[in-house]
Amino acid sequence: MIRVQREDFDLGKEVAALTAGNPKIGGVATFVGLVRDIAGGETVEAMTLEHYPGMTEKMLARIEAEAQARWPLEASLVIHRTGRLEPGDQIVLVVTASAHRQAALESCAFLIDWLKTQAPFWKQEETGAGAQWVEARASDDQAAARWGKVEANAPEPSDKKPKAAE
Repeated sequence: MIRVQREDFDLGKEVAALTAGNPKIGGVATFVGLVRDIAGGETVEAMTLEHYPGMTEKMLARIEAEAQARWPLEASLVIHRTGRLEPGDQIVLVVTASAHRQAALESCAFLIDWLKTQAPFWKQEETGAGAQWVEARASDDQAAARWGKVEANAPEPSDKKPKAAE
């Protein structure tokens, strides 16, 4: 499940909803990304995240479909916020659920690594020196590279219900 939204999210409620009624789930992994108060030595007052509606959701769905093809997931969720956020605010939530912890942990790491490099979001940080767009980081590319590349025939997202709902 993919959601791009301005509203904040509640980690506990999201995990409970994702796993409800599925006794096959034995492990749940979560990642919550927060706005930091410092970047490049500058104090960050706020960050604004923009996206291209339609294109962003399609890419997020493709990344999620890739995770589901690589690991035996019972359920997964990606929530990414947009708009103006301040230090300490939640930006992103990734949740994966599987029968076993290893698949949940690995797929969660995969999703966040690929989101950082593949998802079309634009970030602008506000500092005392003014506002500036955030450039891609080589460290994010290196983290994502450990998972390999999406093949030309990578799975497209399907309209099939998530396994947890079947």
